[in-house]
Amino acid sequence: MSIDLSQFFEVFFEESLEGLDAMEAELLNLEPGNEDMETINTIFRAAHSIKGGSGTFGFTSVSDFTHVLETLLDQIRDGQRALTAEHVNLLLKSVDCLRSMLAALQAEQEPDLTEANEIRQRFEVILGMAEEGSVTGDSAEETLSANTYQIDFKPHPHLFKTGNEPLYMISELAELGELETEVFYDAVPDIDSLNAEECFLAWRFFLTTDKSESAIAEIFEWVEDDADIEITICGGLFDTELPNADDNAEEEALVAEAQPDNKAKPTEQITNAITKPQVNSSAKNTDTKKASDSSATSIRVGIDKVDSLINMVGELVITQAMLSQIGEQDVTETTITALQEGLAQLAHNTRDLQENVMRIRMLPISFVFSRFPRLVRDTSQKLDKQVELKLLGEQTELDKTVMEKISDPMVHLVRNSLDHGLETPEQRVAAGKDPMGTVTLNAFHQGGNIVIEIMDDGQGLNTEKIRSKAIANGLIQESDELSPDEINELIFMPGFSTADEVSDISGRGVGMDVVRRNIQALNGSVEVASAPGVGSTFTIRLPLTLAILDGQLVKVAQHTYIIPLISIVESLQIDISKVSRVGKDLDVLRLRDEYIPILRLYDIFNHDGAIEELDKTLLVVVESDNHKVGLLVDDLLAQQQVVIKSLEANYQKVDGISGATILGDGRVSLIIDISGLIKLSGLKRPGSQELVVEQKSAGAA
Repeated sequence: MSIDLSQFFEVFFEESLEGLDAMEAELLNLEPGNEDMETINTIFRAAHSIKGGSGTFGFTSVSDFTHVLETLLDQIRDGQRALTAEHVNLLLKSVDCLRSMLAALQAEQEPDLTEANEIRQRFEVILGMAEEGSVTGDSAEETLSANTYQIDFKPHPHLFKTGNEPLYMISELAELGELETEVFYDAVPDIDSLNAEECFLAWRFFLTTDKSESAIAEIFEWVEDDADIEITICGGLFDTELPNADDNAEEEALVAEAQPDNKAKPTEQITNAITKPQVNSSAKNTDTKKASDSSATSIRVGIDKVDSLINMVGELVITQAMLSQIGEQDVTETTITALQEGLAQLAHNTRDLQENVMRIRMLPISFVFSRFPRLVRDTSQKLDKQVELKLLGEQTELDKTVMEKISDPMVHLVRNSLDHGLETPEQRVAAGKDPMGTVTLNAFHQGGNIVIEIMDDGQGLNTEKIRSKAIANGLIQESDELSPDEINELIFMPGFSTADEVSDISGRGVGMDVVRRNIQALNGSVEVASAPGVGSTFTIRLPLTLAILDGQLVKVAQHTYIIPLISIVESLQIDISKVSRVGKDLDVLRLRDEYIPILRLYDIFNHDGAIEELDKTLLVVVESDNHKVGLLVDDLLAQQQVVIKSLEANYQKVDGISGATILGDGRVSLIIDISGLIKLSGLKRPGSQELVVEQKSAGAA
């Protein structure tokens, strides 16, 4: 009787990827010359498990590759060989390579072995199994002859939101050799439906260089999950004279030669090329990405949480049986009292069950923090800086969905701290500091939220430089008087960057505004505090879960809306004597030392029958991006937790609305998106120059 081993594949992939995570974490703790043998043993056991499992399931490419690194680790732990920094770097590269190979196998594709063979040859040289001259890749780059590579680069629409800019990748490609570029724009929509924050272009490059394929792939390293990339040797495009821009016939001939099926649209050709069966070391196609995404769809749950759920279900069954028994009895005062008690018990059990089910989705933030030791190590080496990473509050729990979506903004903030925040060792010594800088990640619960802090002890934000750049970009006027905190907030404005030079780390001019917008999409907020010469702290506040929201129900005409409690500053009755008119139709309320724009919800949502007299209504003051607006409502109703339902998934995206819920009486109530509502109202996005000016103009009025 044969056993279908494929049923165990997913378990193998999950355990292998966990093993690679453990290997990476332990490798980052190794200090050559002062290594801990237990750490070496942990790394060896992880490699040995992956080798054994891959051999069992017939993944020979993985088992053969793992064999050589296992051999090196075995020699080190037996004392036959001393650990060096070169070994650590090579083992870390092996972890990355194994992740790529497993991702391909998980997508039911043959992994490309180009990089694996290069790394394996380096291991064999170290082990004395091959000669030094046989090594390929970066270490032998100078001996490579020139090749012409065809590089197809098709960014996913969301690329800009990750803080990456294709222009700078193209510039880096040009530094490697002779570059010819084609851009395909057939996917660009009509101007009416064009979204400036999405990328619709695709590129095809022809690069003649003596550099290796891995050197080209390194340029796209930060976007490999956010684009379709294919690198192939196409041979001799530059053997003949390149066409000039006006020679259309010759250009079409060359393109036709490079694109055999020129009946398809250009972007279709790139997509078709990328999705061919042949897989490239620098390419991660859509199927592979789907596989990596799907691998994160399972959660390991502690047995205590499962036991608690079973107990809750048992309590529900008992309560249901009690209510059924009461339902069979005659209606008397006693049975009504028992029914009320039973319903109260049912509500209690349901609430407990809800909390326990939500705990199932709660994971420690260490799952996010664990990626940063490697990121800090690699980035600090690239920047030639000495950095210590401190992780605090790693066991703080938050919802798995929130965790997945906060990872990219945190990566951007950490890279920003490493690049812009921390000084070089020489600069730190000159400033009387320890040459080694510190980046600290801290997480803790505060009320119904989780707070994540990214702190560095670097030079802090340069307020003068930020102010000058903002004036030069027309974001503020030279006459505007802003506090240091208000100046620091300018870094979150679209396109703002003080970087003198663009690097592949940061300074693309696309980033901090996207970070804030992505965090706001999670119903969260981000703030910055900085002191010159002391450092900076970025503070992210997020709800613990995206599935349930604490909300304030408000009445507008005959409709009920929900305002997230996290956004509400206060609610008050309007003193009409403190209301002023700015422009044609904007009322502002003087509240202590601030001027609050008043938004009439009935006007924005087109409702008839609402109370229009300001002194007979209520004002809910809400905050977004550290700026306040007031929402005019007829009445305040209850506060309650609501289960969020996506409008986009069930209907379509609605401006000013983040979702919907079903109330206890069966009616549907819409949840207000504060940032989107301000856009919809005609005011500029909070943080923009126009809103600041309007608020200051109110003071003059």
